[in-house]
Amino acid sequence: MSKVKVYTSNTCPYCVSAKSYLTENGVEFEERNIQTDNEARKELMEMGHMGVPVLIIDEEEIVGFDKNRIDNALGL
Repeated sequence: MSKVKVYTSNTCPYCVSAKSYLTENGVEFEERNIQTDNEARKELMEMGHMGVPVLIIDEEEIVGFDKNRIDNALGL
């Protein structure tokens, strides 16, 4: 099973969609909310990203809710 981490914020509708999509497909993930977790915000900025969602699937970074890339990375 792939290791999945999702960087989110409280006000991001695409974050909600990404999390729902993963849940619907039975994919376990770790959520890192950049609004409530300063360490998560720092990690995201160190990766060079300023927006969310950012999904890390194994070692692949996917910016935004891109179903095709998510499916490919997870083998769905």
